[in-house]
Parts: sequence; structure tokens; C-alpha cells
Amino acid sequence: MGVHGVKAVFFDLDNTLVDTAAAGRRAIEEVLLVGPYLLKVINTLQSKHHYAEGQARVICDKVQAKLLKECHDPAKMCITDLRISHWEEAIQETIGGEANRNLAAECYFLWKTTRLQHLTLAEDTRGMLTELRKGVRLLLLTNGDKQTQREKIEACACQPYFDAIVVGGEQKEEKPAPSIFHYCCDLLGVQPAECVMVGDSLDTDIQGGLNAGLKATVWLNKAMTTPVDTSPVPHYIISSVLDLPAVLQKMGHKMNAKLGTDHMAGSNE
Repeated sequence: MGVHGVKAVFFDLDNTLVDTAAAGRRAIEEVLLVGPYLLKVINTLQSKHHYAEGQARVICDKVQAKLLKECHDPAKMCITDLRISHWEEAIQETIGGEANRNLAAECYFLWKTTRLQHLTLAEDTRGMLTELRKGVRLLLLTNGDKQTQREKIEACACQPYFDAIVVGGEQKEEKPAPSIFHYCCDLLGVQPAECVMVGDSLDTDIQGGLNAGLKATVWLNKAMTTPVDTSPVPHYIISSVLDLPAVLQKMGHKMNAKLGTDHMAGSNE
């Protein structure tokens, strides 16, 4: 089993296989624009606390800003408490007065439910994974809080497409630490030099794959932006995860060319 010397491919989850950022934006848009979620939140704020619609929109903007700047330490606080605090702070910063934990929790769970509903594994991505798995083993490797990530995995129903799933929040170290990559290799019974890492983050996915000595790293760069000079350098760059099979083919051509060169050199000797 194996394709062109590759026995396993590790995939990142967020913004690689599923568009978490878009799902989050859509959930926020349903707060900022007229939609069922906006009505729920505004009705909650207005009917229970007599807040104006404009104030509700400001609260949602503040929450989005806090999510973007979020730094979570699971040893100090669970992710649910942290994100309820985002809503609690946003409401208090906008409205003033006493903090309202119950209202904050209600708003948070509405947003969370909406985001999960928008998390999907696209049909063409499912097809690609199904085909790839005929020749290599597939592993999902995602950083993040274990509860949050497991909920996302369940929501997008990606479990059947992988031989193993590893969540960073359940391990001693997360990407880019070599240990979690080596754990994944052991889980599949393969060597680092037989594995490829695919992900959208240069700092965690690509740097981690390089740190662990994987055969290749593939950076998903949807916007095709130019990385800064100090960024780790991936072996390959793709603009869509669907381009991965072509990359594996390219790796095979390079390997065959090298084998041919080595054979020629051996004959000349």
C-alpha cells in the first residue's frame, strides 16, 4: 500500500478540509443581517432587556473581534466558559450595568449552534478522500480544544473518511511539536519519511511537518498570498485541497526521475 513512496497523508481540519472561517462568518452574518439568528438574539436582548437593535449589532461585532483575538489556555478555563465571557463582556461594554452571565450563555449557544450547522465537508472533498484512501492511509490532525474540535468533526461527519483522528487538545503537545506528528506515525504504523502533511497554517501545519521530518509538506494557500521571508518553506503550495492528488503525482514523477538517474549512475560505475 502506498502512492509514490507515500504511505500516509495527514490533513488539518479547520480551513483546510472544512471552511471554519466561512462558517463562523455566516453565523455572525446571521447576527448582523436580518435572519433567524439575528431575530433570536435581538429578540432576546430587546424583549428581556429592552436593548435597541443597533446595540445588539454592536455586541455581535465586539464578540467577533474577541473571537479573532482569542488565546485559550485549557488549563485555566474551558472553551465554553471563555466564549460565554466574550459575550458577557461585549454586552456589558455596550450596555453597561451589571454583567449578565445567563444572557451571555444564551447568545453564545445560539451562535455556536448556527456555526456547527454551517460546517460541511464538501461533496468533491469527500470524493477525493475516498479515492486517496484506496492507496494511502489518511489521518485527521487538528489543533484545538478537544470538546470544540470533536463537535466540529461530528458536525461535518468526516470520521468515515479517515483511518485515525488526532485532536491536539487531547495530547501532551499540539502542532507544530514533532511529538504529535510522531504519535500519528506510530498510530498508523508508518515512518515520518513516508508521510505528507496538508494544511493551511505555515506556523503549525508546515513548520510542524518540517520539524517532524515528514516526506513533504503541502500548504493550502487559497488566497495565493506571498508568505513573509521568515515563514517556513513548504515543499508544495496548492490553492485548493482538491489539487492534492496532482501534487502526489508530481512527487511520483520526481521519484521516478531520481531512480532513473541513480540507475544510470550505477550503470556507469
